[in-house]
Amino acid sequence: MNSIQHLIEIALKEDMGSGDITTDNLVDPDLKGKGVIIAKEPFVIAGLDVAGQVFKYLNADVIFIPVYTDGDFVKQGETIAAVEGNLRALLWGERTALNFLQRLSGIATCVRSYVDELKNKRVRLVDTRKTTPGWRVLEKYAVRAGGAHNHRMGLYDGVLIKDNHIAACGGIKKAVDRIRTRVSHLVKIEVEVSSLDQVKDALKAGAEVIMLDNMNLEQIKESATFINKTALVEVSGNVTKSDLNSLADAGVDIISVGALTHSARCVDMSMRIETAD
Repeated sequence: MNSIQHLIEIALKEDMGSGDITTDNLVDPDLKGKGVIIAKEPFVIAGLDVAGQVFKYLNADVIFIPVYTDGDFVKQGETIAAVEGNLRALLWGERTALNFLQRLSGIATCVRSYVDELKNKRVRLVDTRKTTPGWRVLEKYAVRAGGAHNHRMGLYDGVLIKDNHIAACGGIKKAVDRIRTRVSHLVKIEVEVSSLDQVKDALKAGAEVIMLDNMNLEQIKESATFINKTALVEVSGNVTKSDLNSLADAGVDIISVGALTHSARCVDMSMRIETAD
């Protein structure tokens, strides 16, 4: 898994290459400056610590001063953070820091709109593994900043028996029986199903979580009624914001939405140099 520090290194190397040909030829190396990051639209902020680490990576003496905390709502025109120190470092890191902030805040803002739609319904909204390669730890953090929850982080930390696993093993019971003997008794087993018959097979096999994949609302209601709280019920597959309340009312426990990450747009913000000595 990529560490945040490694992601910052990759991003800066991608942007700067062998150096900043503009800044390095225009700005004296010892010049100090101050910049402010401004919201150009309303959004939920996420990624402030990462943005600060970008500038610190370039110059350890840079001071990054966030005005908000991740998860806060920021209005258009408000100052998000200030950054002070070596002016070259501020200019070198400007775009990379903003890229992290814009992407992660975009996800947090998208997530918050889904959370607000659900209001106080007793259902857990979760993300999926549909994330930007290399950015998963950050994007899933942004999901939490937006007020939702994470599904498994990767293939390593949760059992999810999908249709291709079922086909490879020759059926749901065979798949569940095989994995039950190979993982810890503390690990829950989730099975993806697409019909009521498969729901029955998964329950009989002892699945603790049943994912209803791409079912219509009537099928979901019927399945949830049949399961009757004997397993957790997750719904997944082309879930839109307008579906959330009807799904929550259908008796499900978890709603997973890939769009929280894969369809979130970057929000708009900019950094302005205020002073330079």
